Amino acid sequence: MAMRQPAADSAYAAQKEAERTGYPAFFTEMQWRSVEALMTERLAVAGSYLFWEGEQADKLYIVLSGKVKLRKSTEDGKAFILSILQKGDLMGGPEAGRQSAYGCSAEVAQDARIGVIVWKDLEELLLSSGELAVRWMNGMALQQRIAESKFRDLLLYGKPGALASTLIRLSNSYGRLRPGGLEIGLRLTNAELAEFIGTTRESVNRMLASMKHEGILSVQGGLITIVDLPALRRVCGCPGCPACPKEVCRI
Repeated sequence: MAMRQPAADSAYAAQKEAERTGYPAFFTEMQWRSVEALMTERLAVAGSYLFWEGEQADKLYIVLSGKVKLRKSTEDGKAFILSILQKGDLMGGPEAGRQSAYGCSAEVAQDARIGVIVWKDLEELLLSSGELAVRWMNGMALQQRIAESKFRDLLLYGKPGALASTLIRLSNSYGRLRPGGLEIGLRLTNAELAEFIGTTRESVNRMLASMKHEGILSVQGGLITIVDLPALRRVCGCPGCPACPKEVCRI
C-alpha cells in the first residue's frame, strides 16, 4: 500500500483547514470533528423555518450549506432581518437550554444542510476540554462584536448610514470584484433591504436612487454594485480596516 508523502500530508491538512470557514475556523480539525460527532444533519428547503422566535432554545444550528435569514419581529408589527447566514455560521448561544427562548426566527432562504446540536450534549463536551471551551467562547465573542457593530451603525448614523453600513457588510460577505466595482452577489429586494434597517421600502427606494445619482452605486439585473466604496463609507462613518476588520464588518 502506497504511503502518503509528508508534502502531500501538509497539502491535505491545508486543504481541510481552508474548508473550515466561519465558526469551525476557530477550532483545530480534531476539535471540530468532536463537535461534528454531536451533530444530526438536517435538510431544510427554502421557505421553511428551523425555529421560531419564542421557542425554547435547547438546540444550536450550524449552516453546512445554503443560506438562512434570522428574522426579528417587534410588538408594533415591524419586521427586521438581523442577518443572512451562510456556510459555517452558528445559530443559538451559550444560554441555549437554560429555560431561555430564541430571540428571533430562522427562515431558510436557500435550500440548506443544517447541523443540529443538542445544547446538553455540547455542554458536556465543553466541560471535558478547557481549550475547546475557550475556542468556543472566542467564537461567541466575535458574534457579539458583529451584533454590537450593527447596532452602532443603526443608532448613530440614521437610515442612510444604516443602509450604507448594510451594503458594505453585504459586500464583505458576498462581494465579488467586477470591472465596474464591487458587486454584491446576492439578490435582495428593496423590501428586504428595508427590513435590515427598520424602515419602509419607499425610503430605501429614495436612498438608493440618491446613491445612484451621486455615482456611489449602480444596479444591474437586480444586483447592486458599489462603485465608490470610500463615499459609501463616509455616509456611515465607517473607519475601515483594521479598526473594523471584515470578520466583524459582515452581514
